[in-house]
Amino acid sequence: MAQDCEEIVLGSAISLTGKYATNGVHAKNGYEYAVTRIAENGSVKVGDKCYNFRVIYYDDESKGDRGATLAERLINQDKVQYMLGPYSSGLTKAIAPVTEKYRIPMVEAEGASRSLFNQGYRYLFAVLSTSEQYLASAIALAAEKAEETGKAVTDVKVAIAVENDPFSLDIRAGVKEDAEKLGMQIVVDEQLPRDLSDMSAILTKVKLIKPDVLVVSGHSKGAATAVRQIDEQNVQVPMIAMTHCEAADVVGNFGDAANDILCSTQWAETLTYEDPIFGTAAQYEQGFKAAYPEYADKTVPYQTAQASAAVYVFKDAFERAGSLDKEAVRDAISATDLATFYGQIKFSEAGNNIAKPMVLRQIQDGAYNVVAPSAFASHPVNWPRN
Repeated sequence: MAQDCEEIVLGSAISLTGKYATNGVHAKNGYEYAVTRIAENGSVKVGDKCYNFRVIYYDDESKGDRGATLAERLINQDKVQYMLGPYSSGLTKAIAPVTEKYRIPMVEAEGASRSLFNQGYRYLFAVLSTSEQYLASAIALAAEKAEETGKAVTDVKVAIAVENDPFSLDIRAGVKEDAEKLGMQIVVDEQLPRDLSDMSAILTKVKLIKPDVLVVSGHSKGAATAVRQIDEQNVQVPMIAMTHCEAADVVGNFGDAANDILCSTQWAETLTYEDPIFGTAAQYEQGFKAAYPEYADKTVPYQTAQASAAVYVFKDAFERAGSLDKEAVRDAISATDLATFYGQIKFSEAGNNIAKPMVLRQIQDGAYNVVAPSAFASHPVNWPRN
C-alpha cells in the first residue's frame, strides 16, 4: 500500500508569483500530479524498500537571486538531496551553480536555453528539447510555402520580436541561423519591452515592413500581449509563430484572434508516446484534467507534462541505482534511457535530452493541431493566415 512507504523528499524553488507565475503553477501541478500517480502505481522501489515522493516548494517570485537563495535553504536547512527545477532558463541558470556546488542532482523540466548545457555541469539534467529548436520548423515551413507558390526563398522576409532572457535570445539565435542559412532576409529584429505588456511600437514597424513571417517569444505574458495587440492593430502577416500559446491560454482569452497562429510545443496529447505510469499522451491529458478540473476547457500545457516527466526520471533513476546515495542517483540519471508519455528521455554528456523532437501546432478554429514536422502532423497547415 502507498501509505506504508517511506518518503523521499525533493525540493523546488518555483515561480508562484511574479511574471512567470502562470507557468510556475503549471509546473508545480505537473510535479504534484506525478507524485500522486507514482504513489498510486507501485511507488518507488529501492532495493526491498518502498518510497513515495514529497516535494518542498518555495516561491522564488520569478527572481533569479531569490531562486538561488531558496536553493541554498532547501539544501542546507531542509536537507534536500535531490532537486526539481524552477520555471524558466533564467531561474535555472541562477540555481544550477548552487546545486552544482553541493553536488545535488537536479532534474529540470522548464529551462531550455542551450547556455545551460555548455557550462560543464555534472548534476543538471533537462527532460526538454533545447530552445534553439523551438521555432526552427516555422522557418522550414515558410521556405516550403515560398517554394510552393513560386517565390524565391531568398525573398522571404522574417520579423523577430523576443524577450531579453536566455530562453528567448536562444530562440532568436536559432531562427536567425536557420533563416540566414536559407538566405532569407531578417527585416525586424527587436526586443520586447521588459514588462512584456506592450509591443505596439514593434507591431507598427511590422505593419510598415510587411514581413512574410513574424516570430515572437516572451513566455506566457509575451504570448498574450502579442495575440491581443496583433488583433487590436490588425497586423496582417501570412505566418505568425510564437512560444507559450497553451500556457497563456490564448484561445480561451482571445478567441478567434488566436486562429492560425503557429505554436511551438515540447509535447502534444495526440502523439503516440506511452509508459506504464501515465499511459498514453492522451491518457495523461485526461487523467491530469480529472485531477485538476481548472484545466477542463483548456489544452494541457506542455509545461505541465514535462514537469511530470521530470519526477518520473527520478523514480526510474532511484530504482536503477538501488540506493538513495546522491552520487549513485546522479550516475543513474545520466544513464537514463526512458520511454515516457512525454517522449523518449536520454541525456547527452552535457545533460540535455537528445531523444525527443519539438513539434509545431497551429490553432485551427480554436483547436491545437500538429502541423509540423510532417512525420507527426495530424492536419495540414492553414496558410496564409487571414
